[in-house]
Amino acid sequence: MANTSSTSAQTSDHVAASRATLGQSPVATGSAAIPWQQRPAGSQSLLWRHSGNPVIGRHHMPGAQGIYNSAVVPYGDGFAGVFRVELQTRYPHLHAGWSNDGLDWHIEPKPIEFTGYQDQPEGVEYAYDPRVCKIDDTYYVTWCGGHNGPTISVARTRDFQSFERLENAFLPFNRNGVLFPRKIDGKFYMLSRPSDDGHTPFGDIYLSQSPDMCHWGVHRLVMRKGGDRTGQWWQRTKVGAGPIPIETDDGWLLIYHAVMDTCNGFVYSMGAALLDRDQPWKVHYRTNQHIMTPEADYEVSGHVPNVVFPCAALVDAANDQLAIYYGAADTSSCIAYAHLSELIAFTKDNSIVF
Repeated sequence: MANTSSTSAQTSDHVAASRATLGQSPVATGSAAIPWQQRPAGSQSLLWRHSGNPVIGRHHMPGAQGIYNSAVVPYGDGFAGVFRVELQTRYPHLHAGWSNDGLDWHIEPKPIEFTGYQDQPEGVEYAYDPRVCKIDDTYYVTWCGGHNGPTISVARTRDFQSFERLENAFLPFNRNGVLFPRKIDGKFYMLSRPSDDGHTPFGDIYLSQSPDMCHWGVHRLVMRKGGDRTGQWWQRTKVGAGPIPIETDDGWLLIYHAVMDTCNGFVYSMGAALLDRDQPWKVHYRTNQHIMTPEADYEVSGHVPNVVFPCAALVDAANDQLAIYYGAADTSSCIAYAHLSELIAFTKDNSIVF
């Protein structure tokens, strides 16, 4: 994590602007300790929800109808992020945001303006469900962008103020592009879920590699959706990569979303898997049950009910702490906590690989 006076002051300035503009309560400044609350007394839950959820409500900024499925990373002495914001048109755009503590956020009122990209199709391009991945000294942003159909768009930044657009990673149709936080054998790696123009068909996670963040190939199947043959109804319709994979001694910890179709619509839950560190298309362990499913009022009721959609995770390895940022009901942004060692052990002890 960078720790310079310029980025620290910048983060503090943005949060100060948040308090002035939005009237939010003051927040403590200082080192970027991740958000954390202890497991509630008497609880046996593997993951537990932040008591102040949602941390970003649907009306967090003027005119907003939903702020969710967004990505945050440590930056300077605080945090920065890229947020899916929908105003009254409900057309999704990406906005930069800043926080000192990962809880109290200032989100820029104007969408990110990208520079340096190819010719665009006519019309305004939608953008949603971003992820942010730091590789070396650069932050890469991936998201689902409209380019004659949904595909994975890519940009990079070093200051979360100027964003350089790169080439799209793939042809339409594709979603849930998630980068690995370092090169493996000298190459960039990205998880994705090929699809068609709809939201449901196919539903499996693939891995691709690139020498330059432009030309992607050597595609490998990583994870299939479940179904009757596996007894995995909670992930029977589709699966998709969530936060940036976390490197551990047991492999890459991947938190993913998993979808079940019902007579009353989709249910989005969370699962976890451990991928091989050197050959990450190989799955060593994968949870045979969800690690979190919609239960709280703000998860079962909203613009799209029954959704928990993880997009980012902050890790404090020294204290065995994990804070998972997730979208709730396609409406608001929330946090769930876990002990990293417990999540890894649970994944290994309750596994099915298919």
